[in-house]
Amino acid sequence: MSSIIVVGTQWGDEGKGKITDILAKSADFVVRAQGGNNAGHTILIDAQELRFHLIPSGILHPNAQCLITGGTVIDPASFLEEVDCLRKEGVDFTDRLWLSNYAHVIFPYHKLLDKLYEKQKRDQVIGTTGKGIGPCYADRSSRIGVRLAEFIRPDILRERLQTTLFSKNQELQIIFKKEPLLLDSLLEECHQLAAKLKPFMAPVEEWIAEALKMGKKVLFEGAQGTLLDNNFGSYPYVTSSSTIAAGVAAGAGIGPTQIDHVLGVVKTYTTRVGEGPLPTAFTKEEQKMFVASKAREIGTTTGRTRRMGWFDACLVRYSARLNGLDSMALTKLDILDTLDEIKICTHYRLDGIILESPPVLVEDLARAEPIYEILEGWREKTSQVSSYEKLPEKAMYYLQRISELIDVPISMVSVGPDRKSTLFLQQFFKK
Repeated sequence: MSSIIVVGTQWGDEGKGKITDILAKSADFVVRAQGGNNAGHTILIDAQELRFHLIPSGILHPNAQCLITGGTVIDPASFLEEVDCLRKEGVDFTDRLWLSNYAHVIFPYHKLLDKLYEKQKRDQVIGTTGKGIGPCYADRSSRIGVRLAEFIRPDILRERLQTTLFSKNQELQIIFKKEPLLLDSLLEECHQLAAKLKPFMAPVEEWIAEALKMGKKVLFEGAQGTLLDNNFGSYPYVTSSSTIAAGVAAGAGIGPTQIDHVLGVVKTYTTRVGEGPLPTAFTKEEQKMFVASKAREIGTTTGRTRRMGWFDACLVRYSARLNGLDSMALTKLDILDTLDEIKICTHYRLDGIILESPPVLVEDLARAEPIYEILEGWREKTSQVSSYEKLPEKAMYYLQRISELIDVPISMVSVGPDRKSTLFLQQFFKK
């Protein structure tokens, strides 16, 4: 296989960063195709923790060309901050990090309005990261956005911003009673940022098409998770882009038939950051069974503590269908090592009806009663296990049961945050 899409199957935070980092070692190209710096991924290398938001995980591998395509939205200042962090860490990314001309730009008014909209909702907050992602995508859909291609052209940028800033300032002044943004000041800031971004810009979509034609190894790195998809997620508690495999392909400018393998990353329990229902949420007593410092369930982007719950087969089964998963990478198995028993939600009960997948309305999802299957825990350390066959028998049964319920084979199992703590049942990007 020469092209793989890695997608999250839950509400994000499944461990995609680590899985992508491992696969990127053998990839020629690593592609980020949707979302913005609202995503976050953490990679642990030799006890050193590196965090990324927009830049692909493959940047740590000198063999990989890292491409950020037109399906994304770019905060210029944030991107350049990540670039500076890479330089400070001694990461050489010369001629390896590229931006699409088609990517839309996040402006200061997007971030300001994002926070004001959220505050305006009061008791109906979504849990936005406040990064301006939603307002930027909204402008793209309304055909008043600015792409990087226009951002680096001062004459075109002034023309675009004159019209857009007028309406944004009206909104800021009339609705939110805020001071207006000044066009000349904004343009000056943009020109300085554009000069720094220009060396990174390239026809990345053309490069991807050519790479696939030549049989190069291309890894597409999905952001967030399936249940945050703007259309099929737990709406309205979703992100502003399409997070499923088809959305990643569209954001990269390629057709779905050009993807050889869709790899779903699945946490062996469920977590959620932000608002919205979590059907299998732990009780207070169940939560006490987990060592918080070991689970490390803190959002990379938001810094907020993630809510935790039992593995939800209804949600992942739904995700498998939406993405057309070919295999699953199951993560954080070691977090369950100390439990006497482990629950798996196999179905929901709602108004007396048994459901195999989540209902459309979040109001109904919040009322859905999880139907649990209870398995014995293994109470053995898995973090030092070197192969799948050496896992405790009960741990293997737990993983196999998940595979049966989702009807998707397992290709990888992660038993710790480090690269080395990974068990392979299938090889990717074969020579």
